[in-house]
Amino acid sequence: MLNWLTRRGRAAPTAYVTHADCRLHNMGDDHPECPDRLTAIQDRLIAAGMWDHLLHVEAPLALREQLALVHPPRYVEALDRLSPEHGIVHVDADTAMNPYSLRAAWRAAGAVVKAADLVMSGEAANAFCAVRPPGHHAESHRAMGFCLFNNLGVGVAHALAQGIERVAVADFDVHHGNGTEELFHDNPRVLMVSTFQSPFYPYCGERPMGPNMHNVPLKAGTSGEGFRAAVQEKWLPALAEFQPRMIFISAGFDAHLEDDMASLGLVEDDYAWVTKRLMEVAAEHADGRIVSVLEGGYDLSALGRSAAAHIKVLADL
Repeated sequence: MLNWLTRRGRAAPTAYVTHADCRLHNMGDDHPECPDRLTAIQDRLIAAGMWDHLLHVEAPLALREQLALVHPPRYVEALDRLSPEHGIVHVDADTAMNPYSLRAAWRAAGAVVKAADLVMSGEAANAFCAVRPPGHHAESHRAMGFCLFNNLGVGVAHALAQGIERVAVADFDVHHGNGTEELFHDNPRVLMVSTFQSPFYPYCGERPMGPNMHNVPLKAGTSGEGFRAAVQEKWLPALAEFQPRMIFISAGFDAHLEDDMASLGLVEDDYAWVTKRLMEVAAEHADGRIVSVLEGGYDLSALGRSAAAHIKVLADL
């Protein structure tokens, strides 16, 4: 293990939390949310010489009481009943489960709880959760948009239950995090800042559900310049006023110029830039505490490069 205090001038490394179970979830050969997404990120981190500088942590299975912080037990039980022994079962038009999907979803939620614990205890300076299925579309009672459990939401609720006074969520996925908004709107201990293409799936977010939701819709074709302006003008003042004690990031990389699932024009430097801004907020108000959670990103090359740029800033490499 590297001596982080002397090598990097910091007391703890960046945790990289994942599990092999997350690669077993498969919604079909042509589905864009595929196991190769995690391979693309890992391969890029290795190629960039970053892999050995991270603290590698296996994600545990979430506990039922942790899921119950945001998902009623009857919803979790309904997914249990739907989980197939063979083949693929659709939960909605875009979201399906194979025999390994539900276990992967429990790992994904457990990863965020574990990452939060590592960061809150100081064992890790911050963390990135390389997990799937993603989570920010999952509402309290409903799976949708490739998502079964709201992984980030489970982690946020866990941090609040552990005594973190105020938590901020920053979501730069190209799709609005409707599930996260549904979970925490009007919660005075949570602030959410979000950018997303609009009009676009899930066709909401333009009218925030509560005063603690700072949603910034972006028109198709918006470049990194427009995204940075939204962060500078809308996100940062709201975050400064809120003074979060911990930040969770819904790190979707599907707003990339090369990702044909959407029509925004971000590049790797934009993801590095917004990560630096969020780290500055965390350094000022949250003792540096950040947990980042993988959401979208479907062009494998762009995903790998963008996630690596994000993690490089988190890890101060």
